[in-house]
Amino acid sequence: MSQLTLRLINENLAIHSLTTNSTIPAEVFSASIFFIAKTFDEISIVLPQSIIIDSDEAELNWQALEVVGPLDFTMTGILSNISTVLANEKISIFAISTFDTDYILVKEEFMEAAIKALRKNQYLVI
Repeated sequence: MSQLTLRLINENLAIHSLTTNSTIPAEVFSASIFFIAKTFDEISIVLPQSIIIDSDEAELNWQALEVVGPLDFTMTGILSNISTVLANEKISIFAISTFDTDYILVKEEFMEAAIKALRKNQYLVI
């Protein structure tokens, strides 16, 4: 697989956890970027941490790398390869996939090391 381009999103993000019967706060929908996932056990919301919502738990100071797409659904190993590079550097990730692309969230304090490791592995990070 040819190496991909990753774009650093210039926004600090928060990852929120809510119970499954929670109402999604209205301010989420006006955010410049947001992700919502609901399972049988929880609701997760990722949005700029400048937007404060009432949640059961929040993880702050995440930044995102966007895999520049759109990516074809026949492409395989994208997240696997990126996560392996970062795992080898002991950098934890929170991954999000959309219809067109993938986002890899890394704690702000580890982003410089993540970018360095990705570039060392022939990823273009812009």
